[in-house]
Amino acid sequence: MMNGTEKSDPLIVPAKPANKAAQAAAESAEGSGGTKRNAGRQSTDRTQGREAVSQAQARIRGAVSRNRTEKLTALLHHVTIEVLGWAFFSLKKRAAPGVDGQTWDQYATDLETNLADLHARVHAGTYRALPSRRKYIPKADGRQRPLGIAAIEDKIVQAAVVALLTPIYEAEFLGFSYGFRPGRSQHDALDALAYGIKARKVNWILDADVRSFFDTLSREWLVRFVEHRIGDRRIIRLIQKWLKAGVLEEGLWMETMEGVPQGSVASPLLANVYLHYVYDLWVQQWRLRHATGDMIVVRYADDTIVGFQHQYDAERFLKDLKDRLAEFALSLHPDKTRLIEFGKFAAERRRKRGVGKPETFDFLGFTHYCTTKKNGTGFQLGRKTQRKRMRAKLQEIKQELHRQRHAPIDEQGRWLGTVIKGYFAYFAVPTNADPLSAFRAHIGERWFRSLRRRSQRHRLTWERMGRLIDRFLPPVRVLHPWPDQRFRVKYSR
Repeated sequence: MMNGTEKSDPLIVPAKPANKAAQAAAESAEGSGGTKRNAGRQSTDRTQGREAVSQAQARIRGAVSRNRTEKLTALLHHVTIEVLGWAFFSLKKRAAPGVDGQTWDQYATDLETNLADLHARVHAGTYRALPSRRKYIPKADGRQRPLGIAAIEDKIVQAAVVALLTPIYEAEFLGFSYGFRPGRSQHDALDALAYGIKARKVNWILDADVRSFFDTLSREWLVRFVEHRIGDRRIIRLIQKWLKAGVLEEGLWMETMEGVPQGSVASPLLANVYLHYVYDLWVQQWRLRHATGDMIVVRYADDTIVGFQHQYDAERFLKDLKDRLAEFALSLHPDKTRLIEFGKFAAERRRKRGVGKPETFDFLGFTHYCTTKKNGTGFQLGRKTQRKRMRAKLQEIKQELHRQRHAPIDEQGRWLGTVIKGYFAYFAVPTNADPLSAFRAHIGERWFRSLRRRSQRHRLTWERMGRLIDRFLPPVRVLHPWPDQRFRVKYSR
């Protein structure tokens, strides 16, 4: 599956605030909203921007293919007004505003003037990044994750630069890296992991969790890693501006000395660059130099699963990994990093030793466990929705049902149907039908209780509720193929 030259294998085996005066003038002159009156023009801008980005990426891809070792020293000239326009249209229209308070719609009211001004400042070196507005969102385990919401112009410039850097690093990144890369999804990583466990001699699994990766990575090392391939100092200075902009929390500006803000447009690519040099290349070399048996690796952002044939390989890798991460200001979470016996023969071996069933591990929202095929013969990798993920989603739905309690029943039903469709679109994989049925049943019960609380004199019976559930809540159906089938189609070699 892997040798020293085949990097593409998917497994290792073998802001400035907007010009308010100009905006107000445009609004008064046009009467109705500028976005409605200029819909045709914006469609044209979007198409031109897409073509400009495609052409720039093609030229960069050609330069990379001609010479894979030299730095690229002229990149900023690709950040044209058209590319900035494409970056603007690629943003989420309903995203929360940053410290500038500007929304997507507000910036669009005088888009051409705003983009021309932004383009001039970026190329003159007078563009200044604004601090990110810090917001906390709940995690599935009850803790809170800090997010950095950038100003609208910072998002635009970051999206444009990321679009230009992507073809450079796509030529560098290794095949077992899946997170936040074009053409790769979480299910691609899950398929690769399942296929590797089935096709290779995997008896041990290392579930490694990097402690607070986005908050603790070294900016000094990050810039040095970027400089390996990027020789355009103007691009480097833009990245440094984003890193040094700080955060605004409860009206107070705070300087941050390490890490990258989660939630920013550039942070996924920068995180992948960091882990490419710190982890991926090192893992590739470790496999070639030290592993005595089969080994598989799948990484999605800072989540990684490593499978081993031999226990002593796994134990040595874990020790070496701790030392490697420490060199680059990172560490493994002691409570979340686990080495477990797992695989085709784990259940039989543990039964003989009298130590119970094999342990499970979590990856990308699924709990992975050892089981057998329906006919009782042969090993089967089981995957079910991670319990804390399901609980968190049900709690979220319960709160929204409370808020919508007095909305029309049809409106509630359509909303619940949309929620379940989105949930099934991700979690409806083989071996997960029972947890999906439980999820649908829980929603039906919560909806029933919510509707009965609308009035003390309700007439809603469970029989009638069953008809509502059948009408609005989609039935449980497996939507994804078996992972080895999809993996073999996508990576046919």
